[in-house]
Amino acid sequence: MLKVFGASASGSIPIEATLTLLGIPHEVSEAVTWEDEAARKRVEAINPLRQVPALLLPSGEIMTESAAILIHLADSHPEASLAPGIGHPLRAQYLRWMTYVSAEIYALFWIKGDAMRIAASKEDVPRVISQVHDRITHCWHQMDEQITPGRYILGDKLSVLDLYVTVISRFGPWRTRFYKTAPKMATIVRRVDSDPRLQDFWARRYPFYEGWER
Repeated sequence: MLKVFGASASGSIPIEATLTLLGIPHEVSEAVTWEDEAARKRVEAINPLRQVPALLLPSGEIMTESAAILIHLADSHPEASLAPGIGHPLRAQYLRWMTYVSAEIYALFWIKGDAMRIAASKEDVPRVISQVHDRITHCWHQMDEQITPGRYILGDKLSVLDLYVTVISRFGPWRTRFYKTAPKMATIVRRVDSDPRLQDFWARRYPFYEGWER
């Protein structure tokens, strides 16, 4: 049994979605680390950064970093075709964009989660958040400009990259701005949102409440 340390509407969601598509039994240990000191302390034993997601493998080995976990899961189950395999012509671009989303976009939410980590004062927080949103928007736009998608980002097969982008694009500055700045990927994430294999999962772990796109 795999164990995921995560939370609803967090970076664990693409991992949980991948496990759902793979049909792999797993347990989720809910830990809202950005709000709850007790959750941070509990996760600290698994990840010294006190952050989710983290994955406890059956061997007892711990994996952190969402992109790394997604790549590992896809590579461990090649029969599911959730990623281009080693030697595949699209492998390099797959690795490029998985790392890009993690390093250039997802990493910025560490600032947004508590802007006082870098803001000069509380009065400076709104400006910092605005600049973070602008940077995220710019990075999505740059990615959208450089991809040549099919039904999905890497062609006509759903990959963990699509799941990753679909979830992270729901974080601030939220989908309405994402749709405008990344029109190619906008069509794709809507397709993933409506994937019938994931409807029960989305409803449980990241519901589409009224006004969620903002």
